Amino acid sequence: MNNDLKNHWENIYSNKDENEVSWFQTVPKTSHQLIKKLNLESNDNIIDIGSGRSRILKILIDEGFNNLSYLDISKEACKKSKIALGDDKSKVNWNVENVLNFKSKIKYNLWHDRAVFHFFTDKKDIEKYKEVAIKNISDGGYLVLGTFSINGPKKCSGLDVSQYSEQSLNEIFKSDFNLLESFYIDHQTPFDTTQNFLFCIFKK
Repeated sequence: MNNDLKNHWENIYSNKDENEVSWFQTVPKTSHQLIKKLNLESNDNIIDIGSGRSRILKILIDEGFNNLSYLDISKEACKKSKIALGDDKSKVNWNVENVLNFKSKIKYNLWHDRAVFHFFTDKKDIEKYKEVAIKNISDGGYLVLGTFSINGPKKCSGLDVSQYSEQSLNEIFKSDFNLLESFYIDHQTPFDTTQNFLFCIFKK
């Protein structure tokens, strides 16, 4: 695991409150709407990539999904997410590691990633992410990605990011996934700034 990267995120989640980071959402409305649109079964395997302290897993627990997984590089984010879920924490499979090193015995029906993929700027890391996603998503499963658009930020949390259009994101994944839907949407940060996101639904 890249210790510098891990230390960066441990520092973020140790020293900032939930609503002191730009990606915070009181309600992860866009992700929730997209997941509902897929008509998944309650026992389908779902993983939230770079889950941090997102509230999406709590929403899915409340809707009866029972095969949920969490993945984040930060141990501190994981600890705080468990505290937030309380007794419901036992309903989640917890994984703390860099997604590029992730190996699972489970094949996921849904791989959901809001705001992790765009942190990979090196071509080798982008290809590695794709390889990991392919290995861990079931045939017929879905890849839902939310990334900064070409009109979005060029940096986030002090790190360089990649920006994507529908065409450039599809170019990366089209060899193994079909693009079903894409759209652009503004995210209002807790600091009253706007970040433009691209969301894409792919099917393997």
